[in-house]
Amino acid sequence: MNRNKITLVAALAFGVLALFLILQPGMAQRPYIKNFDLNRYLGKWYEIARFPHSFEKGLVGCTANYTMLPNGRLKVENAGYRNTLDGEYETAVGKAKLAGKPSDGHLKVAFFLFFYADYFIMDMDPDYQWALIGSKADKYLWILARSPQMDDVTYNRILDKARSLGYDLKMLYKVPQKAL
Repeated sequence: MNRNKITLVAALAFGVLALFLILQPGMAQRPYIKNFDLNRYLGKWYEIARFPHSFEKGLVGCTANYTMLPNGRLKVENAGYRNTLDGEYETAVGKAKLAGKPSDGHLKVAFFLFFYADYFIMDMDPDYQWALIGSKADKYLWILARSPQMDDVTYNRILDKARSLGYDLKMLYKVPQKAL
């Protein structure tokens, strides 16, 4: 399958997921940080851990890169390697926007047309070196960092925070990353 087809399939999968999340009744509102600085959030993030889901199935070495567009919205480029760190490199490009006040860590992200899903920055390192990301559904969770590896003390602190927010971490997948 060529890269364009893979990107299209990934975008369609995320679009279906976003539509599901938008229409899903009874999901709890998740907390998000209130002192968010979008400019500091821009740039490359490495996926340290995540809950498994279809739109990232089989991907390792995953990253997310956020860049500001001239219209004030964000370009989101998610990338990873298929099955192994030497596998085929795949990307999916989406968009994001602030969902409320600029100081709120609440974004809306879309990879397919106008089907936006909630993106909650639930906890963040004061120096923007790691972030705990969730959505309205408790089956979506990511731990992101500015470097591909994270020390155990920090990782366990983030896990404790996720548990305190009601997440069951049995399904958490630690994403293999290339060393810098």
